[in-house]
Amino acid sequence: MKLTSKVIFLWLLLTINAGASDLNSVQSDIHILFEKYLLEDDIYSASIAIFSPSKNIDWNFVAGQFRNNEKVLHTNSFHTASVGKTFTATAVLLLYEKGYLNLNDRIGMHLSEEVLTGLHQYKNKNYASEITIKQLLQHTSGLPNYFEDKTTDGAPNGMSLLFSQIKRIWSPEELLNISKMNMKPHFIPGTSFHYSDTGYILLGLIVQQISGLQLHDFFEKHIFAPLGMKNTYMHLRVEASLVSGKMMELYAGNTELSTFKSLSLDWAGGGIASTAEDLNKFQFALHSHQLLSLDTLAMMQQWIPESKGIYYGFGLRKVNVKERLSSESNLNLVGHTGSTSSFMFFCPELDVYVSGSFNQIDQAALSIDAPIEILNHIRRSMKSEE
Repeated sequence: MKLTSKVIFLWLLLTINAGASDLNSVQSDIHILFEKYLLEDDIYSASIAIFSPSKNIDWNFVAGQFRNNEKVLHTNSFHTASVGKTFTATAVLLLYEKGYLNLNDRIGMHLSEEVLTGLHQYKNKNYASEITIKQLLQHTSGLPNYFEDKTTDGAPNGMSLLFSQIKRIWSPEELLNISKMNMKPHFIPGTSFHYSDTGYILLGLIVQQISGLQLHDFFEKHIFAPLGMKNTYMHLRVEASLVSGKMMELYAGNTELSTFKSLSLDWAGGGIASTAEDLNKFQFALHSHQLLSLDTLAMMQQWIPESKGIYYGFGLRKVNVKERLSSESNLNLVGHTGSTSSFMFFCPELDVYVSGSFNQIDQAALSIDAPIEILNHIRRSMKSEE
């Protein structure tokens, strides 16, 4: 018996050491991959965090420096862009679980006539009063995207205004006016899909109207503070009192725009600054039902097609790697991406969370490509252990 016990103990010890060795090897491989991304001429800083309590993974990769040569730290936040849509959707669903709204509510139940006027005039019929909260969450309202859609009269859209009016702070109502005055809806509500930041501005206004709080205060009270997200805040809406006190510099090509006040053009659709670690705290809480119930999270993942291998739920985006890349990988990534090359994904097949940003608008493709590559490294290492 004693001999058998010793053999079992030695076997367990060797197994644990082998597992730790494999993890160290994967961590080293991902670090090499991270360094490869940094070789791109237009990437000046980057941050990635990988977390899995079941696999004992808690890795952080950060590199770069500010223009004053100050080193970038993992506590420096970055502009998350549309990753913020998951937070806005979560805020709406928190109110849903408390009974303050239903997802099939028409938005006119919660918004003023002034907000609805001129919002959705399609083929000489006004559909604004028929739009539901669910349609806003899933981008099926038919509303134009004030940020990226073309205008009907040649006026600048949100993206153009970001670079032309860099000192301007935009209110949510002014953002809606870009859509109302210079764009046309795409279809009757509920009949198709069109990604729309305009819809998420409306969701932010609904959260404010029902809660009586400013959106940034709602986030802080119900999400950031309870989850210990100390380096997360709404950029330009509150004063950031962080450990580092600085947001990573954001670039579009060689143009540095993190100081632009016009970043306020992103609000409920993506105005949050955060860190990779904080984003993992959020999505871990979301998927472990600390924020929303099992049933609500399942409802959040009612997928409709967005593009090849990509599906959209309620403020969540799913990437099916096999469909997206025509590969043999069976992985799915559930989370969101942002135009700043930011990303926040949970891989249910691996039970791994990965978040980060390359802080470069011109490298937005990396927001999907990088997490897929990282998770495939982990997948292959797990497969070799079987």
